Amino acid sequence: MHWLLSGALSVEKLTVKIPDLPPSLDGVRLVQLSDLHYDGLRLSNQMLEKAIAICNGAEADLIVLTGDYVTDDPSPIYQLVKHLKNLQATGGIYAVLGNHDVYYQHSQTVITDAFTNIGIQVLWNEIAYPLGQDLAIVGLADYWSGEFKPAQVMQLVDEAIPRIVLSHNPDTAEFLQKWRVDLQLSGHTHGSQIVIPGVGPLVVYYNKFTRKINRKVRKYIPFLRANCGKVVRHWEWAQGFHTIGTNQLYVNRGLGTYPPGRLFCPPEVTIITLVTSM
Repeated sequence: MHWLLSGALSVEKLTVKIPDLPPSLDGVRLVQLSDLHYDGLRLSNQMLEKAIAICNGAEADLIVLTGDYVTDDPSPIYQLVKHLKNLQATGGIYAVLGNHDVYYQHSQTVITDAFTNIGIQVLWNEIAYPLGQDLAIVGLADYWSGEFKPAQVMQLVDEAIPRIVLSHNPDTAEFLQKWRVDLQLSGHTHGSQIVIPGVGPLVVYYNKFTRKINRKVRKYIPFLRANCGKVVRHWEWAQGFHTIGTNQLYVNRGLGTYPPGRLFCPPEVTIITLVTSM
């Protein structure tokens, strides 16, 4: 995708307070990448290399990847990992899969194996403790995969232990309110791609507008054929930081861009610093 359609890469930095985070982990730095859609169309190698350089320059303790590395055919993953193998983090790199990563029956295995071969650990309803037993990293199966079963995973983490939850689709935050989630990291929405400054995601108004147009007319206009309501239910969580009950959610706008492009919604690398909240 040409930068004129995607916009310039943005670096978002935020500090998140984590209750019970031990002093030894105060200041831990995470870097998040999401929604690469590496297929030769939606993400240029130039932007990908710039994003990797930013990740490495942040000197992160952990790098987390929150899904949709390809679009449908999983074979571009072999070219993508030639770039991603250059990512560096002292505590390792952890990933969850998105809906596009399980598009075909064999996609999950292909992508998981490709990541494993370069040292990226894919979590599918699994828990890791890369920085020690005082901070859990929980990776959930994709919401639409049929294997999204958070109860089986969340109950395995001691309630007293802070946890970061990786879940591709931010709609899962609604269901995860049953458990302690100190910070959920998601993607999936691309930030809605088109944002009205001071108002919010255009998709909220787009959905209302398209319902008023005859379906026979809609099918001849590519941009109006999309059903954005199927992407997520909670478009109010399309990007940025949110408090959901007592839990915290951050939604990355992603790197990849679908036509017709982005407007006031640039692709994103997120640098997150965790601090102790007493």
